[in-house]
Amino acid sequence: MHRMRPTVVYVHGNGNKVRPDLLKSQWDQALFGRDMAEVSRMAYWAPLQYAHPLADFQVDALDGGPATGVESAAAAESGVFDPPEEFVARTVAEAWRESGDAGLEGRTSGGPGEVAVEGALVGWLREMTYLAETLGAAETGGEEEPGNSAALPLEVLPLPRPLRTALFRELVRRTFRDVHAYFFGGRGRAIRQVVAEALPAADGPVVVIGHSLGSVAAYEVLRERDPEVELLVTLGSPLAITEVRDQLARPPAVPSGVRAWRNVSDLRDLVALGHTLRPEYAPAELITDALVTNNSGNHHGIGQYLAQAAVREPVQRLFGQLA
Repeated sequence: MHRMRPTVVYVHGNGNKVRPDLLKSQWDQALFGRDMAEVSRMAYWAPLQYAHPLADFQVDALDGGPATGVESAAAAESGVFDPPEEFVARTVAEAWRESGDAGLEGRTSGGPGEVAVEGALVGWLREMTYLAETLGAAETGGEEEPGNSAALPLEVLPLPRPLRTALFRELVRRTFRDVHAYFFGGRGRAIRQVVAEALPAADGPVVVIGHSLGSVAAYEVLRERDPEVELLVTLGSPLAITEVRDQLARPPAVPSGVRAWRNVSDLRDLVALGHTLRPEYAPAELITDALVTNNSGNHHGIGQYLAQAAVREPVQRLFGQLA
């Protein structure tokens, strides 16, 4: 019996994006090599955070484009960055100020720039920040970290160290602030509603693909509503991070309607510091964790993830089986 062709639902991640039809087409091209028309749809929640979309073909720094923050640009030009402790303290303060929530307050202790904040996402921010500093040196053969380049066998882009460090810092800052806004700044419910509205009616198989923060929103919607989903794909996802799991509305588990879950990350992706979901989300036999090489500027770019065989093959195989 002929079965209906699947619908692919994309859920984009942190940062501003180009207009929704162009963004969907870009994801289609990276995953399928062609525009998929009505077969795919984009859960486009960027307007909840940003007043205007990016100009066409401009690449957001979180998708591997150039660092655009004023501080990152200035630091990249001068090659001088403030200490990681001060970067963490400032980013925490910015996030809480933007959220307008005084429920968690940072306080300095033990010296200038040192921050002590209880719980939430701060441990993840601190770990991302220090890894960003390490990668900024190691991937460009920095003298401060001799031998680290050899410890990272994956091919990297030949960016000068200041530019690479600036790019990593931009990724860390914006990711933390957007994920913070999702959990603590009142954006989560609205983002999840956009995802829920993008899910098709039960008239055929569904594939859901979420990137970065989009993977969190997609997961929470599927966990709450339990629609039938043939395949869930999470790319560069923070769902394995302890501080993120602690904020989920329900205990970590494979959504009951999901038949298979593939989680894909690059070891150098600062957002996906935890790379395996199987130990935390039961039943483990439904999950496949795959490590890939993402050579976008910050190893987090969506185009590089979608082009991986570990992502393309299960999606296209599903289309062949069910079309």
